[in-house]
Amino acid sequence: MPVKMLYCMECGTRLQEKYLASEGRDIPWCPRCQAYRFPVFSTAVSVLLLSPDEQKLLLIRQYDGKEYILPAGYVNKGEDAEHAVAREVREELSLTVKDIRFNHSRYFPPSNTLMLNFRATAESEDVHLNDEVQAYAWFDFAQAERQIRQNSLAQAFLKGWLHGTFDFPEQPAPPYHLD
Repeated sequence: MPVKMLYCMECGTRLQEKYLASEGRDIPWCPRCQAYRFPVFSTAVSVLLLSPDEQKLLLIRQYDGKEYILPAGYVNKGEDAEHAVAREVREELSLTVKDIRFNHSRYFPPSNTLMLNFRATAESEDVHLNDEVQAYAWFDFAQAERQIRQNSLAQAFLKGWLHGTFDFPEQPAPPYHLD
């Protein structure tokens, strides 16, 4: 369910729709601030974490989940996405990464989050988990594809990286109108 902006994030005034020529449509407008208000959403990163020889992929289980997923976390205010990748891997797994490369992105409506997916190479396989992660495993690519949570963004990012085609379920664009 898309999040609709009803009130100004700066002053709390109820927003109105106002046509903005450069956008070619109505955009939320704050009559008090005299400013357009664009949608606000969270930004997170996930990472296809490769072993030092780039022959295996690390998957994790966290928050008592039973399925494997990709390491991931939110981008902090003022932080570059690439820095967030390195920070999350260091915090959750005590690993240092190199060769961070963008893979693909996808908006995820249930959490109002733009997920930015990267691939990176770990400098070692010597993992030390923090309290967010209960388990991890290094898998060859075929095993990783079988083990990763089915019908998830993680699975779509992995399959897209492996096979060059990203197969995401169709999602409507989030609306800018107020109702």
